[in-house]
Amino acid sequence: MRFGLIALMVWVWAGVANACPDFQLWGNERYDLTAQQLYSPQGFRVVAGGNNNLAACRIKARNFRGAMPGYVTTAPDFSMTVRGRSGFQLEFRVVSNCDATLLINTASGNWYFDDDDNGNADPKIRLTRPAADGIYDVWIGTFDGSSCDAVLYMETF
Repeated sequence: MRFGLIALMVWVWAGVANACPDFQLWGNERYDLTAQQLYSPQGFRVVAGGNNNLAACRIKARNFRGAMPGYVTTAPDFSMTVRGRSGFQLEFRVVSNCDATLLINTASGNWYFDDDDNGNADPKIRLTRPAADGIYDVWIGTFDGSSCDAVLYMETF
């Protein structure tokens, strides 16, 4: 009986773990960019949304307190390799046809989340001192679990 209960708990925990964003997976789209290229905004089309409820995940964003609202996919929408970013601020912003959310796992392993800082129910995150060159995994979700067309813009300042 005890073994069966332990096995059930492990199975349930594994199912919950699979229902959250996973930065160890490659993004559906991969790009290699320099901070100099991003001095002019670059846009990347995506369908925002997903089935994973962020509020149920144990992700702690550096810039957001409490449970993060929104739904995203398990794999990132984008894996963006950014090089030469020293001295630049790095901004991610979304323009969408719905109430979009933005989740980022930085090259240094930190999580950031936003819901509405770009106005019109769209998110924006500006990293004023990005810690490292490397891969930035990006999820474009939606507040209510729907899906819609969106564009991720990246830019350096």
